[in-house]
Amino acid sequence: MTNSTSTTARAGRREWTAFGVLMLPLLLVSMDVSVLYFAIPSISADLEPSGTQQLWIFDIYAFVLAGLLMTMGSLGDRIGHRRLLLIGAAAFGTASLVAAYANSAETLIAARAVLGIGGATLMPSTMALLRTMFTDPGQRAKAIGMWSGVMTAGIALGSVMSGVLVEYFWWGSVFLVNLPAMVLLLVLGRALLPESKNPAPGPFDWPSVPLSMAAVLPVVYGLKEIPSEGWNVLYIVSITVGLLFAALFVHRQRTTASPMISPALFRGRGFAPSVALNLVSAFGIMGSAYFTTQYLQSVLDKSALEAALWALLPSVPIGAAAPAATALVQKGVDRAHVVTAGFAIAAGGFALLSLAGTDSMWLVLVACAVLAVGSVIVMSQIMDLAMGTAPVERAGTASSLMETGTEFGGALGMAVLGSIGTAVYRHEMPASAPAEARETLGGALALADEAPGLATVAREAFTSGMTGAAIAGAVLLAGAAVLAAVTLRGVRAAQCKTPDGQCSPSGV
Repeated sequence: MTNSTSTTARAGRREWTAFGVLMLPLLLVSMDVSVLYFAIPSISADLEPSGTQQLWIFDIYAFVLAGLLMTMGSLGDRIGHRRLLLIGAAAFGTASLVAAYANSAETLIAARAVLGIGGATLMPSTMALLRTMFTDPGQRAKAIGMWSGVMTAGIALGSVMSGVLVEYFWWGSVFLVNLPAMVLLLVLGRALLPESKNPAPGPFDWPSVPLSMAAVLPVVYGLKEIPSEGWNVLYIVSITVGLLFAALFVHRQRTTASPMISPALFRGRGFAPSVALNLVSAFGIMGSAYFTTQYLQSVLDKSALEAALWALLPSVPIGAAAPAATALVQKGVDRAHVVTAGFAIAAGGFALLSLAGTDSMWLVLVACAVLAVGSVIVMSQIMDLAMGTAPVERAGTASSLMETGTEFGGALGMAVLGSIGTAVYRHEMPASAPAEARETLGGALALADEAPGLATVAREAFTSGMTGAAIAGAVLLAGAAVLAAVTLRGVRAAQCKTPDGQCSPSGV
């Protein structure tokens, strides 16, 4: 590994300055997931996209990002993570400029797709470079905890920032804010960031690129559509096709001489559990967000911007959660106990959410805060364990697997918990209600003026659905707590130095 192997020297001012430079693009990439929440109405008025085009404007960024994460992580291991990061920053900045001044829906969709490509290069590259810059286990854990907090905060801040910018400027301004950070990264990155890559990676496995995308995209698409559209045959077929390609992808990785995702990654005792537990954590946090955002807007009747501002409150304690968990582990507390406690806390957040009524804003906000704190504790410790267990030569691949798991977990959480909530909602709605009102809360509120009392009944039914989903989420996360206690017992992060995945325990 270039500029890394056996040394465990502590990082100094240069590395921490470089870390600060890396966090800016990470923040913006995570913000771009939600930055169009309030800009879509203005974009629709200006560009007049069709309904299908509007969906693609909103969704294509996340689809491209999810589909290319594994490819870009593996590519970075081969050509160098700093090089790939700078290429991605240039692409992300250029696409942001094009998106800001797009004069048609087609141009904006294309620019958002390129933003997704750039984002797929930036996310695994930042984590892989952290693995290179921070060889001291304690410093690495602290840096990864901060990385997790920045990424989580970015998703929360994106919607609020878009609301403020659209309020005072035009919709293109939500893209222009990306430019200063990307320019800063391009200027300082070459000087401050070390290059890191596998010195003997073997040939790049090009056939795995379409296989990985064919595995990820249909599954993510189906899971994202199910909460709003139901278990349509099209979405079930989409998920099934994706799973079939996933099986083909796994078979190729196990049989080809130079795979994109080396099976050696999973030989480290803690890596496979880390991937699975990270997915479950994302399941919980995104599944809860599906309900709480609607609750604030449609049940409590807040405006979109008001709801986004209130939704910022639960993110306040996130900044302290990861450092506190890291400090406990560094003081000798078994990481399995910390991760187990994180899942238990998150399950407690779901339990609180299950107690909400139709006028329980503060209870819901506290529940969201508790759930977010528990999830960030889990994700920061799991990410540190995975990156410490993975061979240094495959840091980008390991990071991309974790981030792809996050995408899958989030989509699965919205699909499963959303489906539970929808089923309860439809069961609670009276048979005499209009068909549209029995489908969704939004449909019921649209007819509220024509049917007195319908809005009240629909809000109560939605809250009942949220209660049912929260109970299911609490049970799942409680089960994850038990799984973490069993699978992570005695597992410690390792300093891996060889391509074959042989690691020796070190650090915490």
